[in-house]
Amino acid sequence: MRKIIFSPGEFYHIYNRGTEKRNIFLRKGDYRRFLLLLYHCNNTSNVVLRLEEQHFNTESHKEPLVDIYSYCLMPNHFHLLIGEKIEGGISRFMQKLSIGYTMYFNKLRERSGALFQGKFKATHADNDRYLKYLISYIHLNPVKLIDPEWKENGISDKEKAEEYLTRFGESSYLDYLGVRRPESAILSKDNFPKYFNSGNDFKNMVIDWLDYQGLQII
Repeated sequence: MRKIIFSPGEFYHIYNRGTEKRNIFLRKGDYRRFLLLLYHCNNTSNVVLRLEEQHFNTESHKEPLVDIYSYCLMPNHFHLLIGEKIEGGISRFMQKLSIGYTMYFNKLRERSGALFQGKFKATHADNDRYLKYLISYIHLNPVKLIDPEWKENGISDKEKAEEYLTRFGESSYLDYLGVRRPESAILSKDNFPKYFNSGNDFKNMVIDWLDYQGLQII
């Protein structure tokens, strides 16, 4: 049972895996669908999103439930760094997101049953040091796809890892670098603490963590 109590104005790391650690993203379109749901579920209204809908639009963001500061989608799990805008916003948002994506996934593959490994997990980022660590931690997850043992053995090719992150489109890394793309509409960057003054400052903060063995990447 999750004991954490969500409060407006605070920051939370939210994450979950596929049931039995199964992949929850099987093709490029699955990632795209989840990103669309991150955007469209973030409002107080019910979500009506057709399978073929592929757009971000301002109509869905009139009354957001949460601020989304960063995200990363991995083959069998996801990470979010979010803040609650209204009381009960995080729980309502995550319910809409989880149900919406599960319905999409199951309908597309003619399956039934749970997709995620129980209720989503959450930690409270209650100080600046942990919050700065989290935003780097979340954006470094994709490195595991090209260097699975980097955490235990150290990074084998730092330049390759940095280049890979700039090609990985299923996280908010590119948005913080300043790349202009539709997915930027998901984020509430202006409401995040000013830990970095430019895309280059952000990149250096994240990449510096590659030199630390023992970074906890799940």
